[in-house]
Formats: sequence, C-alpha cells, structure tokens
Amino acid sequence: MESVDKLREELLAAVEAAGDLDALEQVRVAALGKKGRITDQMKGLGALDPDQRRATGQALNTLKDAVAEALDARKAAMEGAALDARLGEERIDVTLPVRPEETGRIHPISQVIEEIVTVLGDMGFGIAEGPDVEDDWHNFTALNIPADHPARQDHDTFYLPGPDGADAGRLVLRTHTSPVQIRTMQAGPPPYRVIVPGRTYRCDYDATHSPMFHQVEGLLVDEKTHMGHLKGCLEDFCRAFFGIDDLPVRFRPSYFPFTEPSAEVDIGCTREGGELKIGRGGDWLEVLGAGMVNPNVLRNCGVDPEKYQGFAFGMGVERMAMLKYGVPDLRTFYESDLRWLRHYGFASLDMPTLTGGLNR
Repeated sequence: MESVDKLREELLAAVEAAGDLDALEQVRVAALGKKGRITDQMKGLGALDPDQRRATGQALNTLKDAVAEALDARKAAMEGAALDARLGEERIDVTLPVRPEETGRIHPISQVIEEIVTVLGDMGFGIAEGPDVEDDWHNFTALNIPADHPARQDHDTFYLPGPDGADAGRLVLRTHTSPVQIRTMQAGPPPYRVIVPGRTYRCDYDATHSPMFHQVEGLLVDEKTHMGHLKGCLEDFCRAFFGIDDLPVRFRPSYFPFTEPSAEVDIGCTREGGELKIGRGGDWLEVLGAGMVNPNVLRNCGVDPEKYQGFAFGMGVERMAMLKYGVPDLRTFYESDLRWLRHYGFASLDMPTLTGGLNR
C-alpha cells in the first residue's frame, strides 16, 4: 500500500494545480472514483492485520474527507471567479433610461390634478392628505351622515370587515376625500384653507363612473367667510381652469348633508351639432358641488359654529379632464393603452403654471 502521507501530498497538490472545472473533475475521479487511488487503497485493507487495518483505515478516511473538502473549496473558488468574470463582461448600466425619454407621457389625471392645484394654490389653499381606508365616523358620521341616513345609499361603498369579521367597527374605502377635511379640523383650531386631492372608491362602473376615481375637495373656514366668497372663488377657478375669461357660471340650489346651503355649480356651454363646446351658449353643464359647511360638521370637529363659518367644494378629476380635453369615456383612463396615452398624455415639460399658462 502507498504511504498515506505521500498520497495526501500528491492529491492535494493535484487539486491546487487544476486549472478549470473539467480538470478538477478529473482529479476527483482519479482520487475518489470507483477506480480512484483512495478507493483502491480502501480495497486493500482486507490484506492487513487487524491493528494495521484499523490505523490505516482511519488515516484513509481522514484523507478522503480532506481531499473532498479541498475539491469543494477549489470548485467554489473557480465558480466564484467565473461568475465575477461573467458579471464583468455582461455588466449593464442600470442608470441608463430603458426607453428614450421623449416617449414618456404624463397621464391626464396627473396633469389635471396639477392644473387644479396650481389655480387653487395661487388662491392660498394648501394641500392636505389622508388615508384611503377610513373608519365609519370620519367617512360618514362626522359629515352629518348618520347610520340611517339615505345619503349612504348613494355611495355604493366598499366595506372591509371589522374585528373578527363583525360589522361593528368595520372600515371602508373612502367614498370621497371629505374625511381629510374632518381630520384637518380636528388637528387644530381655525382658520383652515386646504384642498384635498386623492383617490376615492365607489361600486360604479360605466362610461362616466369607475370603481376608483379621483377628487379634489376644498375647505375654507374662518370668522368672516360667507357665500359670496364661495361664489367668487369658484367663478375664478372655473374661468382659469377652462381658460375662458368670460365663462358663464351659475349656482343652482341642491342638497348635501355636510353643507347648508348647498349648490351645484354649472358652466355655460353649447351642444349645437351634437358637439359639446364650453363657453357661451344656451345650455348649462354641471361641473362641481359646493356649499357652506354645515354647523353640525363644525360641531362634530370641535369647532364653534357660532364663531366660525366657511365653505367647502368638491369636483371629480376625471370629469374635469373629460370636459377640458374631450375624453368621451371615463373607463379609458384606466385601460393602460399606450396609444390612448400618446394621444391624450402630456410631455414632461407641460407642467401648468399661472405665469406660463395652463394647457388648453
């Protein structure tokens, strides 16, 4: 039998000398294969006396383990070096744009939100935000819509189960951004002057309704604001947004639980020849709702209605976009059709400003 120490030196040297994975595999077969040198030595143990067989067997097992570990370590080193070399050759600069920058378009919803915020921001309104998932109190009760109020039926709401699946304490996907007005009033004393852009949810789906849509609502509360301020604010807004200085605007009596008195806001238009044109004409088109904040709402938020008053208004972003840019079907906003987006989308530099002008 070969000297175990000599065999160890030769096999470990062969492992280190292997230049690639194929050569390393040949070393493994030559050492540990069925006809390998260590295997061959193991087969000769039967010819030795018991004491010598025990000592030599232990030495060969130790050698076998050492060679296997050396093979594994050498293989891992080779594979790591091969991977590093491949990564170096195939490296991709992920900071480069995937597509040419000029092909990107801003979605009309994002654009119209920016236009609305630009006009109202110039009037002194700040932006407030809140959660999409609300509790019943913020979404309904605080807004003068108690559990048995018929106005809840108009919201076709997505409810989430309460604790342990019970109806009590259940949450809801907000049906309007009005809960943010409640949270704003709860956060501190008046005055308040905020607009609230964001997503809202109702179980509707047709050419003019979507299960998810966007609203921008406004709230102004102080000691002096009255209905005349509301009318002036919304008249100026509509004329600036649609880019028509003499746009007719009228206020039509209506009902909302959270405002009193309440009004629908209409703008002048014409439908001659079956085509809608905004501006002067013999017809009217509803664009948003508004009114003076109901004293019950102020009282629910800890605001004294004997001292403070103000107005609120709200509009659907998709509806404003459809009217201004001639989009015939609301559902197309969410179909992710690149052809549609190339037609109705906006270039990245078409950001609205009052000095540079809104897009017409």
